[in-house]
Amino acid sequence: MPQPIPVALVTGGARRLGAAIVRRLHASGYAVAVHCRHSADAAHALAADLEQARPGSSLVVEADLARFDALPELVARTVGRFGRLDALVNNAAAFFPTPFGTVTPDQWDALLATNLRGPFFLAQAAAPHLREARGAIVNISDVYARQPRADLPAYCVSKGALEAMTRALAVALAPEVRVNALAPGAILWPEDAPDPALQARILARTALGRTGTVEEIADTALWLLRDAGYTTGTVVAVDGGREPV
Repeated sequence: MPQPIPVALVTGGARRLGAAIVRRLHASGYAVAVHCRHSADAAHALAADLEQARPGSSLVVEADLARFDALPELVARTVGRFGRLDALVNNAAAFFPTPFGTVTPDQWDALLATNLRGPFFLAQAAAPHLREARGAIVNISDVYARQPRADLPAYCVSKGALEAMTRALAVALAPEVRVNALAPGAILWPEDAPDPALQARILARTALGRTGTVEEIADTALWLLRDAGYTTGTVVAVDGGREPV
């Protein structure tokens, strides 16, 4: 009897790191629901590539993760299209500086809504399907959850809380569903306002002396979802041996 095709939902899957994870999962046999908010054109272009490789293997779902009512709909559309859900990758994130002393409630709420509340309630909506499939969740954290940067306190708090959520859900969903996090280091630099001096300091404090690749992150995500059968409640650092900057 043929094995069912596993299905993954990847938030923020249209571009950059999310797109690399989508492509890696798809190349490994997954059908993939590609979530986006502002990058619909990129999401549909990515899905077209996936469809060319394997027809009927992708779905684009658009939603604002800060809207609570949109989260069950993302899961329902994915399951309605593919009939199951084996993997959830909480990759979508909000990122912007918030120097302490200037942080506003709106900035706090925007960061926590996307980086923590959305992943929590999306996992809650997905849990019955993941339990049925004995599936897995991977949350994309950040090296700054453990090594905070002075100009990013609210963002660092949101990612630190995401790692705590990872451990909590690993207990709450055991033994049927494994829940892990992946904490990248220097992989992709911000697209706006690059800071070459900061980049040089970061690389000087990275043992491997180079930026990582999106493929290295995607490979680790695949391992956690598919192959790490005795791993749950863990945060895997993929940071080249990064020391605090």
